Amino acid sequence: MNLDELRRGIDAIDDKLLDLYNERLKLVHEVGRLKNSTGAPIYRPEREREILERLKRRNRERGGLLTDDAIEALFLELFAVARNYELPERIAFLGPEASFTHQAAEMKFGAMSAYLPIHSIKGVFREVARGKAKFGVVPIENSFNGIVSDTISCLSDFDLKIVAEVLVEIHHVLATKAEDLKQIRRIYSKDIAFGQCSQFLEDVGLDMVEQIPVESTAKAAQMAAKDPESAAICSEVAGRIYHLPILFKNIEDEGNNRTRFFIVSDFENAPSGHDKTTILVRLPNRPGALVDFLNDFKAAQIGLTKIKSHIVGGVSIFFIEFDGHREDEKIREIFEKHRESIKFLGSYVKEADDV
Repeated sequence: MNLDELRRGIDAIDDKLLDLYNERLKLVHEVGRLKNSTGAPIYRPEREREILERLKRRNRERGGLLTDDAIEALFLELFAVARNYELPERIAFLGPEASFTHQAAEMKFGAMSAYLPIHSIKGVFREVARGKAKFGVVPIENSFNGIVSDTISCLSDFDLKIVAEVLVEIHHVLATKAEDLKQIRRIYSKDIAFGQCSQFLEDVGLDMVEQIPVESTAKAAQMAAKDPESAAICSEVAGRIYHLPILFKNIEDEGNNRTRFFIVSDFENAPSGHDKTTILVRLPNRPGALVDFLNDFKAAQIGLTKIKSHIVGGVSIFFIEFDGHREDEKIREIFEKHRESIKFLGSYVKEADDV
């Protein structure tokens, strides 16, 4: 086949894909009509995960050329288009635009969704609780910096549920309008990012340049774009959005920097068969209270994936995660036994054990 014939073949397939997308949307419309009549949420993470896993298996069985990541990228965007076709829903996230939280939100909700950048974690929770946004996206922990205290406090204070988790690989770039490294007089970034890239800055001779901390790496890119004698340590997305040329990529000292994010909303997920549950626990002030509580999980053979102590309002609580769904019989029994101590935060599709 010559080039023109190949292109005609691609065009014919694209026409079929377009027709199939429209057929799918018709069925989605019927599903949405039924959901609207019962008040059921449009976004069901457990259903989306079920579809993705089925498609990945089918692709492997048939020797398809698509990777698992490619299938996720294609169909998550298709899911987002379908959701917005039925009922455009606003997603609040810890801003500004081009932050890593924005990136996490787009990984789940696609580029077409309506995004609302909020300047505090509490503000994200407040907007979802008030109904100004249907979903909120907030960081919960980083592989180097640990648990995000503000998120724990808000999970304690607000009556919202975790409906999904997102894991994002954190990569930094050095972006600047300066034509030469010697012209850089200032570097903008979030304070944590300077520490994560200290070895790189020393290697390229920028360790003695003035470091100006700002509230986010996205803000750093925005400021560096207006200052030709500066640079920003930021995400590649931020550099692209603010038209800031990227000199170096992946400049972080450690290559396994990851951040986990929670998606919160006002509903609970049905079981998916591959779930994780998150709770907050306030235990009686007596010797052995924590051991007694944890022994119930051991006896039920429920795997704990995380336990962290935390102070909220001067009171010590425990942030605990474990495998399974709230509706699982063994978990229901533990919840019933300790109902005075447990605040259920959500059961959702498990993406990873830890960051």
